[in-house]
Amino acid sequence: MIIVVIIFAGNILIGKAINDLPPFTIAFFRLLIAFLIVFPLGWRRAWENRAIFLEYKKPFLLMTLAGVTFFNTFIYGALQFTTSSNVAILETVIPALTVVLSALILKEKLMRIQWFGVCLSLLGAIWVVMDGRIFSLLSMDWNPGDAIMIGAIISWSVYSIMVKKYMHLFPAFAALLVMTGISVIVLLPIVLVEWLITGIPSFDQPNLILGLLYLGIFPSLIALVLFNRAVAMLGASQASMFLNFLPVVTIIGAYFWLGENISMMQILGAIIVIAGVTITTQMGKQHTRKTLKENY
Repeated sequence: MIIVVIIFAGNILIGKAINDLPPFTIAFFRLLIAFLIVFPLGWRRAWENRAIFLEYKKPFLLMTLAGVTFFNTFIYGALQFTTSSNVAILETVIPALTVVLSALILKEKLMRIQWFGVCLSLLGAIWVVMDGRIFSLLSMDWNPGDAIMIGAIISWSVYSIMVKKYMHLFPAFAALLVMTGISVIVLLPIVLVEWLITGIPSFDQPNLILGLLYLGIFPSLIALVLFNRAVAMLGASQASMFLNFLPVVTIIGAYFWLGENISMMQILGAIIVIAGVTITTQMGKQHTRKTLKENY
């Protein structure tokens, strides 16, 4: 999950850097690149397991639309209007919502200390992006981008739950191939409408091509495979808790790539985030081991 967080931080930073491109265009070409790369790796398994895909077509389609098609589309849309810090702040709501959904839908048992860890990591993440001015949260300059992020929060929370419940039924690369293929088909007409409104974008800048290649390979493929594996090992709620590292990694990336300063308040917030994630994941493991011992 640490690798996933680093890749996702790069997704935000690069998404902001290439936001001269409209959001649906970024999402479409990112997924088209991912589809072309994964095609030789997954087409055979996808064909061999087509009966499974058809049997579970409804949950698979929901999983695809929530986590692959529209999650990052919401992110790139939000980055057109708001800052990377605001995007990072709002993404930290995902673990809390995932925990609630896991308890309601998957019946995952969470101890009180784990709920405390959720709140602590959320507080730390907010502290990081607010540079310690946590009481100024309500007075932030909220804008349409912040509202668009609500869609991203709901999308990834739903995706996390669906992955835990259904992803083990599908071969990894076959699932990625079908997911990216469906997403390209869904986004194509939307992109054409976007181009009619905004005009066909120019791709003559090398940084745009390199940015799209990064987005197509790392967040779309590598991070998704690792995240799905982490959910299977840790559970949806505990895996999503690591997303609270995202503001920390994003700020570090901004420091090295953009020359931004890191304050002591941000360092303190990073420590709080790490403490919250540690409490939630370690207490969860201890609770699982205790339950298994009681059953034998």
